Amino acid sequence: MLTADDKKLIQQVSEKVFSHQDELGAEALERMFITYPQTKTYFPHFDLHHGSDQIRSHGKKVVSALGNAVKSLDNLSQALSELSNLHAYNLRVDPIHFALQLLSQCFQVVLAVHLGNDYSPEVHAAFDKFLSAVAAVLAEKYR
Repeated sequence: MLTADDKKLIQQVSEKVFSHQDELGAEALERMFITYPQTKTYFPHFDLHHGSDQIRSHGKKVVSALGNAVKSLDNLSQALSELSNLHAYNLRVDPIHFALQLLSQCFQVVLAVHLGNDYSPEVHAAFDKFLSAVAAVLAEKYR
């Protein structure tokens, strides 16, 4: 559960993060594909080379969705409902293999690299809770 302090930290840092959606999203996806090569199987139609338009575009979508979630921290289920439906019913991605936790870990590394000292232990903990909450909401449709 996100505390009021967590929400405040996430909102403060989000301004820096979401103004660089293309860059940070693509970097997180590339990091995931390199670190966890098994995740490539969920993107068979993508050009997975560094800097590809498909990775940049999807990375932007991922970070944009997170930005929308930040705007609705008190109602993540509603904010992410459409995305949850897409993954559950259209793309039919198995939640066990959804790789959200893996992408979350990679996104946190990217945040730490780009934010430096602004990515304090408190911010890290808040983002960890936030990303876990997002993953839980996206997996809700599978229950």
